[in-house]
Amino acid sequence: MSKPLPRYVVFGEALTDMVLQADGSWLSLPGGSCWNVARVGARLGIDTAFAGAVSQDLFGDALARATEEAGLDMRFLQRVERSPFLAFIASRHPPQYFFVGDDSADLHFEPARLPQGWRQAAEVIHFGSISLVRQPLAARLCEEATQAAAAGKRIAFDPNYRELMSAQGYGETLAHMLRLASYVKISDEDLAGLFPALPLDAALTQVRAMAPNATIMLTRGADGLTLLQSDNVVEQPAFQVNVADTVGCGDAAMGGWIAAVLSEPRADLAGQAQLAAAAAAVAASHAGAYAPLRRELEGLVAMPRRSA
Repeated sequence: MSKPLPRYVVFGEALTDMVLQADGSWLSLPGGSCWNVARVGARLGIDTAFAGAVSQDLFGDALARATEEAGLDMRFLQRVERSPFLAFIASRHPPQYFFVGDDSADLHFEPARLPQGWRQAAEVIHFGSISLVRQPLAARLCEEATQAAAAGKRIAFDPNYRELMSAQGYGETLAHMLRLASYVKISDEDLAGLFPALPLDAALTQVRAMAPNATIMLTRGADGLTLLQSDNVVEQPAFQVNVADTVGCGDAAMGGWIAAVLSEPRADLAGQAQLAAAAAAVAASHAGAYAPLRRELEGLVAMPRRSA
């Protein structure tokens, strides 16, 4: 009997973070915002796939191993004979980084190669980050989002602002994805980058107008998060933990939020906000981009039961 197709499909980039160490050496770590989001969904017990392409060299091997170890559906990961996509991180505070991957593997992802019937099986489909800036991948993913929304699927979107989005005419893509979205996760830093001329409140109002059908999660780091749905507003403080670093906390919040939505469809906004904040807190208590397990969240919040 074949394995069921996943309920949660995350499109986007998987890459290798090259992190500068104190001794001047570089540490390579599997990463990428969308890939991190997918890992969180899988580790929290949701049937999840990461839909993207990685190289066939040692960097791609490491990403493929980590993908399988997280419990993601390997039928959605494509291996191609292209160079790896690398992010060189010279400093995290303040952030200093650059990307290497002019014709790298991620850009050669082919949606037509995905398992037959995947879209019918999926319930929530995620898009975001720099995969929606890098062509020709961005155009393919925008088309996938359009088709999924037309098929009645719920679209999750996290812009995850990077400087690339200022330089490459990202505004049209942002507007398109916000129009389609059912769930939008956006940080205060994203709002400042995407709408530099607007104060935070005005930028959030703009996003809500551009995403009229979406529930929106605003994250503010140590100041917690807010869930907004029509006239309902839920404030969720950050959980207090010993912080190792904040790498991947936003991805954990996104994955934790959708895990709550899919684990218990009747969960109210307060329950969703608690699980998202708990996932971010657990991620913050580990060094690097960490994907929490369900049991690790249970000490912070009551986990919703899994639905069939």
